Amino acid sequence: QVQLVESGGGLVQAGGSLRLSCAASGRTFSSYAMGWFRQAPGKEREFVTSITTDGSTYYSDSVKGRFTISRDNAKNTMYLQMNSLKPDDTAVYYCAAGTVGTAVSAKYDYWGQGTQVTVSS
Repeated sequence: QVQLVESGGGLVQAGGSLRLSCAASGRTFSSYAMGWFRQAPGKEREFVTSITTDGSTYYSDSVKGRFTISRDNAKNTMYLQMNSLKPDDTAVYYCAAGTVGTAVSAKYDYWGQGTQVTVSS
C-alpha cells in the first residue's frame, strides 16, 4: 500500500506560480512511477505530467514549458512546479502512483485526495 498526500494548492493570480508536493508513505516510493492529474468542475480528469522511476518525464501539451515535475526519492516526495499559470489551470490536482509512467489514469494504483488550485484572471 502507498498513501499519497498532496499539498501546496491555493489561490494565485494569472501569471503566478505554485509548487505542489505529493508526500508518499508506505512501500518504496522510488519503485513507483508517479503522475499528476487534474479535474476541473464539470470536466473529466485529465493527465498533466508523469515521471518514471528513472526520471523520464512526460507532459501534456497544455502544460509543456510551464510546468515541471520532479521527485526526491530520499524524501519520498514528488513535486509539480507550476509557472505562468492561467485561469484554465484551475482544477483539483491529484497525484498518483503506479508501475508505469503513463497518461492513462486507470494504470495508476494509488491516488491522493487532491489539492485545489485556483487561478484568478
